[in-house]
Amino acid sequence: MREKMPVQLTPSVEPELARRVESSREAWRVLEIMSEFIESTERLTNIAPAVSLFGSARTPPDSAYYLLAETIARNLSDAGFAVISGGGPGIMEAANKGAYFGRSPSVGLNILLPHEQGANPYQDVSQTFRHFFARKVAFVKFAVAYVVLPGGFGTLDELFEALTLVQTGKTRRMPIILVHTPFWSGLIDWFRDRLVAEGMISPDDMNLVQVIDDPTKITTAIFDHYEARGFAPSAEEREIQLNL
Repeated sequence: MREKMPVQLTPSVEPELARRVESSREAWRVLEIMSEFIESTERLTNIAPAVSLFGSARTPPDSAYYLLAETIARNLSDAGFAVISGGGPGIMEAANKGAYFGRSPSVGLNILLPHEQGANPYQDVSQTFRHFFARKVAFVKFAVAYVVLPGGFGTLDELFEALTLVQTGKTRRMPIILVHTPFWSGLIDWFRDRLVAEGMISPDDMNLVQVIDDPTKITTAIFDHYEARGFAPSAEEREIQLNL
């Protein structure tokens, strides 16, 4: 009986080809992300000073929250602040609407989502993102203050992003204002009773956020914060923002 030679199998090129295709797609995705940062920076750098305003996309136009957001945004716009919102419906629309009919620009940072969102019509400047993280950088990088109305997970995400960046010194200290005490009081109590009490944050971290319900006082609080130093970032702050 003759001895059989082992069969030499030719490796398939398909897995290697698939790997290269996937690698190429990832590289192009990185370039796409870079383009979002570049384009948003070019369009928003000279829109200053600006306030980022957040809240639920599900708030109907006849809601008290919607009317409150519109009033706050109009006050800010007439006081010389551009207003930046997420560009969608609900409180985002109210913010853009208030600013749109005011003296200063209304800016919408829209996001492409599977089931939402259409851009609201009250935008002087409209920038569209595919990636949440690039959009979140723009909200912080180009704002001198955060104003946060009632909202869901997305609103909370933006709030905690700002708190974390300010707390860790990754962005400059700025007013972070929560609006409508009945909505936020439980969260503030939890900060104090759990996070501070159990050493998760320091007592001074409670000063990073304030609750103000009066639209006029919101504008005043922002002016008060910058009264002694002006809205332009210092050289050190510019370096921090560059590395955000």
